[in-house]
Amino acid sequence: MKKKRSKVPLLAILPVTVTSLVLGLPFVVGDHPLRWKADSLKPILVLDDSAPAKGGSGDDTVLADGDGGGDGSEDGKPAGPAKPAQTVAEPWKAGMPEWGVQIFWEDKKEHSEEYLAKKARQQADYIVGLKANSVAVSFPFYTEGRTSTQLAAGKNTPTPEHLDTVLRVFREAGLRTTVRPILDEAALIPPEGWRGNIKPSDKAAWFTSYEAFLAPYLEAAQRQRAATFVIGTELNSMEGQAGWKGLISAAEKRFKGEVSYDANWDNYVGGRIDVPVNRLGVDAYFPVKVDDDAPVDRLVDGWNTWLDKKSKGALPKIVLAEAGISAMDGAFHAPGDFYTKRKVNPQVQANWYKAVCQVVQQRKMAGVYWWSIYFDSNPKAAPKEEDSRFNFAGRPATEEAIRSCFGSDYAGPGTTPAP
Repeated sequence: MKKKRSKVPLLAILPVTVTSLVLGLPFVVGDHPLRWKADSLKPILVLDDSAPAKGGSGDDTVLADGDGGGDGSEDGKPAGPAKPAQTVAEPWKAGMPEWGVQIFWEDKKEHSEEYLAKKARQQADYIVGLKANSVAVSFPFYTEGRTSTQLAAGKNTPTPEHLDTVLRVFREAGLRTTVRPILDEAALIPPEGWRGNIKPSDKAAWFTSYEAFLAPYLEAAQRQRAATFVIGTELNSMEGQAGWKGLISAAEKRFKGEVSYDANWDNYVGGRIDVPVNRLGVDAYFPVKVDDDAPVDRLVDGWNTWLDKKSKGALPKIVLAEAGISAMDGAFHAPGDFYTKRKVNPQVQANWYKAVCQVVQQRKMAGVYWWSIYFDSNPKAAPKEEDSRFNFAGRPATEEAIRSCFGSDYAGPGTTPAP
């Protein structure tokens, strides 16, 4: 789905800094919400109970966890003695479902380590309060255009040192961590151009540049013992290229965790994802043509209809790397629509989350990550009218759906879902 990532799954974007644009198509782009053009696969730009605290790491270099938002810590000045983050009641272990949240992070170089630690702690507290056991950190990187062979950090790309700080706080909270760089789309001239149809003039040079960019982030992920590193997201046109083998081999020398790839949902249901990784994520924005008041079971049926195009039955090796929808009228028809702002309808979002959770359990999937929370936001604040309808933080009905999902009896792939 095309969201705001510099959003950048399909959720790519450029909300505040216009660093990422989003595309949309019904079959389609996964990072940030995108929307389909009717009867076409061509994407179009869419304009229209917390766990009890158990103590922390004893690191006294971070700020106290305040009430979030622009609270004066933006300037990096200490805000008082360190306050440990809440910790996950039952940390993730192999075989358990990954109950996760996507954090989208557009960093600012002037942010201090203290500010970053404080914000990460605030987000960790909120995520743990949702009964999650996992978090994915998505952030933008940049290219010069669709045919460019150069990939690099930009003004909103976190430094490896900043990534170290944020991952450390999440790890100390007991969260399973995933690192997920996402190619920003601002220079790709949407809607015709998006990360899924880049055509580098020299593919070998593109992979060489990509390897150089990723290296320090892989090393940061290794230092902080991240569980997964996503080597690529929604790069439809690059799937099947020979350069993946060398890139993944180089990555595995720097990072000893799991190297994965996140496919856009149209490519996932349409054929084989030809990237040589052992783990596949799906940015899942399947449109379901039902009315806003449709019951949850109708939404479940719609999802299963899409998934059956790929494979019937259990999908124990698949994790929904991105799932979400706007809290507004008409969103079921284009769940990846990130920019349109119709009338707010919280129940649409809450019912979608309930349905997706049921699908994850019925199909015995590896888990789900909800899109998303913006790193610098205050997750306890109610969304404002000007905010993205995609926000779920501060929407009580959706938050309760998440807690119910993450607190369910589903034990993970290979188990029998609770009735």
